[in-house]
Amino acid sequence: MRSPDSSRRSDRARTAILEAAGAAVAELGYTRTTIEGIATRAGVGKQTIYRWWPSKGAVVLDALVAEEPAAEWPDTGDFAADLRLVLRATIEEFADPARSATLRAVMIDMQSDPALSDAVMTRMLRPHLEATKRRLESAQRAGQVREGLDLELATEMFNGPVYHRWLLQTQPLDRAYADALTALAVRALS
Repeated sequence: MRSPDSSRRSDRARTAILEAAGAAVAELGYTRTTIEGIATRAGVGKQTIYRWWPSKGAVVLDALVAEEPAAEWPDTGDFAADLRLVLRATIEEFADPARSATLRAVMIDMQSDPALSDAVMTRMLRPHLEATKRRLESAQRAGQVREGLDLELATEMFNGPVYHRWLLQTQPLDRAYADALTALAVRALS
């Protein structure tokens, strides 16, 4: 009889841990979720989790990233329509109460955990920012975005207002806001 493939066991355990982390956060909230609780739900020892992740934030980040589609913008040839679509989707994601609370909690943890901060930037934010910049470059080549613009700054211009309103909860984060932000950004960039 052959012994089980250890890499397959690791994949199964990793998947179980990520699913358990997502379920724990959805049920208990980020603050009450613990490594021990995740391990129990996943049917693994907590040492298995600590072997692969340095903190609860790192496990939850992996669970969040596993749920996200690849960071890529549509390119229909209509920059305004594509921007509106992306901003609406971003706002819908932030409107999900469980996901939103988890993202906020991870962002709070980032402030005191440099490794988590680097991981969030590398694995979650940077891919989105790079996809945004690629779409801006495409729009620039098509003459829909002015030549000579600082595309790094333009990328921040799309994300900054959404994160500001989302994090501080200053105003509703809804489709009307996405559409107004799209119109303003298109005017500023064209």
